Amino acid sequence: MILSSMRNVVFGYGNEPVVENISLDIYAGEFLGITGPNGAAKTTILKLLLGLLKPWSGSVHLHPEVLEEGKLVIGYVPQQVASFNSGFPSKVIELVRSGCYSRLGLFRKFSSEQEAIVEKSLKQVGMWEHRHARIGELSGGQKQRICIARALAQQPNVLILDEPTTGMDHQSRIGFYELMKHYVKVHRLTVIMVTHGLDEMSAYLDRVISLERKESEEWKCLTTSSCSVRFGPEVS
Repeated sequence: MILSSMRNVVFGYGNEPVVENISLDIYAGEFLGITGPNGAAKTTILKLLLGLLKPWSGSVHLHPEVLEEGKLVIGYVPQQVASFNSGFPSKVIELVRSGCYSRLGLFRKFSSEQEAIVEKSLKQVGMWEHRHARIGELSGGQKQRICIARALAQQPNVLILDEPTTGMDHQSRIGFYELMKHYVKVHRLTVIMVTHGLDEMSAYLDRVISLERKESEEWKCLTTSSCSVRFGPEVS
């Protein structure tokens, strides 16, 4: 079932279009990879799908009614999580707990159920033993993991990840792909991941949108389903 659809979308920065005439469907319960070189507007596509950017023309429609609870809960992990500097005061467990706030209401009173969710999320990314460490003292890869744990603590039905394995070693990356595949297969989570490591993770993906430059210098979108898109000037 279609979760998000884009039809004939045009968007750009300043006066220059970045994406032109893009039509794309995202399905509920799939593990989707978006890959391509720097400048292929991958992050821009994600923001359009999330409704964070408004297209110049065309339409973007979300269909939360296809989800079990009929409510769209999006967990988003941005690319630049390593920007937490050494002076960032919060502890790991405090940041991951904040992922639960949207479900707690105004008074934010934690129950044993929420604490169990936080513990599970941290253990799944291998960061439970670091729960009392200060975020600013962690390595880039560790910061990436706790941001993923925070997104999982939101109990999302859609998880959007922008280069989520940056800073992880090979074993950690494979473990992460297997975890995401588990969430998709068992919990019907929809996972959309921007990545450069397609060869390594292709076996775990249900579908790939691959952005490649043609000889005409336009961007071509290759996917297993209907997708017609042309890209303009480079942008991250």
